[in-house]
Amino acid sequence: MAVSVRMDPVLERELEAAAKRMGQTKSQFIVDAVERALGRKNPYELLLQVQEEVAEYAVAPAGTGKSSKAAAKGADVADAASAKQRVRAVLEQKHQALQDQWAQDRAAPAVAARPVRPARSPRAK
Repeated sequence: MAVSVRMDPVLERELEAAAKRMGQTKSQFIVDAVERALGRKNPYELLLQVQEEVAEYAVAPAGTGKSSKAAAKGADVADAASAKQRVRAVLEQKHQALQDQWAQDRAAPAVAARPVRPARSPRAK
């Protein structure tokens, strides 16, 4: 649904700058602001959601027997650097696997396409 809003030119310039900083369009920025104002988008709930998603990348130190989520919850500030290195290693492995798959796909012989018929010449009148 489209909605038209009148606003002060200075406010619109601030809106454009803020949306650009966030990497969003003005429309996306306004929708997010309205959702937060209506209580649909709670920043704390979003933080918890992000923490759960990040916990999937946590890798427990070898021999601890902890699950990745337990390792993420039990990690303290002093262990943050090693946790960062473990996460980076997991992401680098995934990236390398994707690069290898891409290289294999490029090396595979291309499937022959159907021949294209030549264009008909226009009939003389």
